[in-house]
Amino acid sequence: MDINIIGVPIFYGADKRGPEFGPAKLREKKIVEVIGKYNHRVFDFGDLFVPEVKEYNKFFSHPKMKYLDPIIQVNNNLAHIVYSSIMADSFPLIIGGDHSIGLGSIAGISRADNNFGVVWMDAHGDINTQETTESGNIHGMSLAKAMGIGFADLTDVYFKGRKIAPENVFIIGARDLDPGEYELIKEKNLNVYTSKEINELGIMPVINDLLKKIKCRNIDSIHLSFDIDFIDAKFVPGTGTAVDNGVSVQDTETALKMLADSKLIKSMDFVELNPLLDKNDITSDLAIDLLSWTFKNM
Repeated sequence: MDINIIGVPIFYGADKRGPEFGPAKLREKKIVEVIGKYNHRVFDFGDLFVPEVKEYNKFFSHPKMKYLDPIIQVNNNLAHIVYSSIMADSFPLIIGGDHSIGLGSIAGISRADNNFGVVWMDAHGDINTQETTESGNIHGMSLAKAMGIGFADLTDVYFKGRKIAPENVFIIGARDLDPGEYELIKEKNLNVYTSKEINELGIMPVINDLLKKIKCRNIDSIHLSFDIDFIDAKFVPGTGTAVDNGVSVQDTETALKMLADSKLIKSMDFVELNPLLDKNDITSDLAIDLLSWTFKNM
C-alpha cells in the first residue's frame, strides 16, 4: 500500500500549546520507517502551512469560536491534499495537531467517495456547535461540522454542504459529552459506543456490532479518526484533554486490529498528541506502537 503522511501542526482548535509538535515528535520516533517495514511504501509530504495568529486575535473572526479563519484555511488545504491522495490510490495518514483537522480530512474524502463511514475514536463527541460550545474550541465541533451541523463557514469547508451523513458516523469511547452533544445524539440517533459500554461488554462485541452496522449500510470504506485521549488518562499523560474511565491499551489494540482486519480503512487521522505534556515520552512511544500495530494488520 502507498501511504502519504500529511503533518498538520496546529493547536488552534484546542487553544492549548503542544499538539502542533505532534508531527515532529512522531517523525523523531521514526514513523516512516516503523510503518514502512510492513511492505508499505511511505511518502512523507511534510507539514501543511499553518498561519501564525497571536493569542489576542483568537476571537477576531468570530465572537464565540477561537481562531476560526486559520482553522478554515488549514482545513481547506488539508481537504485538497487528502482528496488528491485518494484519487492517486494512496492512503492518507494525517498526523496532528488537534482534532479540528478531522473536518478537513472528511471533506477531502467526501469529494472522492460518496459511500464511506467515519469511525471517530475519542473520549469526546466533538459534535458541539457555536451555540452549545462551552469552550469555544473548534476541535470540539469538527465532527458536527462534517455532518453539516452549525456555522456555515465551517460546514462549507472545501465544498458546500455536509460531508458525511449522520447515520454513517460511529463514535467510540465517548465519556465526556456536553449537554448540547447529548441532545444532538438523540436528535440524529447517532451511533455512539461509550467507554462504559466497552468496559462492560468488552471491546470485541462493540467492534463486531459496529462492523455489522457498516455492512448493513453497504459502506465500502472507513475513515478512522483516532484521538489519543480515547485511551484512559492514566496511560496517556501527553494529551491536552485526557479523561478518566477510558479504554485500556490492550482493548485499543484489539479495536485497531479488528478495524484493520476488515480491510475497510482507507484513510486515518492520528491526533491530539501533546509532547509538551508528555512524561518520558510515554504517550509518544505508545502512539508509535499503535500506529505500527495498525499498519501491520493492513
